[in-house]
Amino acid sequence: MGRLDGKVAFVTGAARGQGRSHAVRLASEGADIIAVDISTTVDSVPYPLATADDLAETVRQVEATGRRIVAREADVRDSEALAAAVDEGIEAFGRLDIVLANAGISSPADSLAMDDQVWQDMIDINLTGVWKSLKASVPHIAAGGRGGSVVITSSLAAIYANPNTAHYSAAKAGLVMLMKVLAKELAPHSVRVNTVHPTTVATDMVLNDATFRLFRPDVENPGRAEFEESARDLNKLPVAALESEDISNAVMYLVTDDGQYVTGTTHVVDAGGQL
Repeated sequence: MGRLDGKVAFVTGAARGQGRSHAVRLASEGADIIAVDISTTVDSVPYPLATADDLAETVRQVEATGRRIVAREADVRDSEALAAAVDEGIEAFGRLDIVLANAGISSPADSLAMDDQVWQDMIDINLTGVWKSLKASVPHIAAGGRGGSVVITSSLAAIYANPNTAHYSAAKAGLVMLMKVLAKELAPHSVRVNTVHPTTVATDMVLNDATFRLFRPDVENPGRAEFEESARDLNKLPVAALESEDISNAVMYLVTDDGQYVTGTTHVVDAGGQL
């Protein structure tokens, strides 16, 4: 028996990276999955976003665990699309117990020189998009009367400052207070709310030229090797970047009975990066 048998989880940004890892991990523990992501571009994002094929691969991997999944394209900036996806999933599975607000972007830029749209896209997706995702989903957990768990993907960047990340860090820090307020509001419903704060994770959001240049401005055309050299120096433990599965392990603690009395916390998985 899995630790999440009979539960249903809603995961945003589920087409690849941490979102896919979380969806598959929860499914392997018995949960059915409602998954959303987009396959369109965001002009201010300097790397390719997920594709419809990526989301289809998440579906394949979840179904390979023996669990069910409803996967739909929905932009976290679109409240109606989010609500429609959640409603369809609940109609199929009958309940909602877990929400993983994971979708996000990265677009490194100088704080005072970035284009207005770069700032706006970041706030719209990484902060407002999380609120819209929670608004569309969490009331269903509370209405179920069984309690549940919400995990919001923040970042080490909400705690530890690096240049060229003001918009990203502001959004991720904003998620912390959003989480704390919701944790108080939802506690009477036995709904727990926490943030998880990864250091650098080896996903497409990180393994791209823009991030390589952010980490190694001293190199003309940095690649992954140069990035890892710098990233390894940021972490106190001897690792350049974590894997998505490392964050899924933290998420599992927060959504299972192992963390049944944990709420309102910032759960940091940073290889000592903030020390």
